[in-house]
Amino acid sequence: MIEVRPSLERGHADHGWLKSAHTFSFANYYDPQWMGWGNLRVINEDRIAPGTGFGTHPHRDMEIVSYVISGALAHRDNMNNGASIVPGEVQRMSAGTGVTHSEFNHAEDETTHFLQIWIEPDEMGIQPSYEQKFFDNTNKQGQLSLLVSKDGAQGSVKINADAKIYGSLLSDGDEVRLPFNPNRLAWVQVIKGTLRVNRQSVQAGDGVKLAQVSEVHLHDAKEAEILVFDLKP
Repeated sequence: MIEVRPSLERGHADHGWLKSAHTFSFANYYDPQWMGWGNLRVINEDRIAPGTGFGTHPHRDMEIVSYVISGALAHRDNMNNGASIVPGEVQRMSAGTGVTHSEFNHAEDETTHFLQIWIEPDEMGIQPSYEQKFFDNTNKQGQLSLLVSKDGAQGSVKINADAKIYGSLLSDGDEVRLPFNPNRLAWVQVIKGTLRVNRQSVQAGDGVKLAQVSEVHLHDAKEAEILVFDLKP
């Protein structure tokens, strides 16, 4: 089974300082057909205007992954973490019993463009924690690079969830095949460019959900940036 989630059919919110596209139901956007996929609960594509951001706010019992596409995202939390997240870096925050944090774009003239991803944890009520790593583009070019995993394999960011996230940059003519367990669920999020996913044509902002497949095939790409999720059903 394969189904495309077109970019223009996502939920959209415009708060002036924040423009957000919701792949799944989130905040004031509700669509019973799009409540998540497996243990993947949220993919928000956010654009934060210069000099603005999210004030301090709480989370609990969720694995939160931030993937910056352009600009920089300044993070500060009550665990004494303070960092700027830039393209190539992946941030993971395990909210557990509860955290508070803020996210801000301190640039004077550049929008911060990033994906906010929530994955349901395997275990509730854990001690909150934080991790941030840089992944060089050379490891993503023309191939899949493991960015996030349950066990931190291959130097990936470690999360408290049965899920993997791969990143890839595909130039014209590049092709990637990921062997896949048919009992798992897959999601492909297109960040930039165009490509085909298991023969389905997709473009920037589109998502693709797959079930009962033996591989995820990325092909016919044109300057594409992609995230591929391997998810618990």
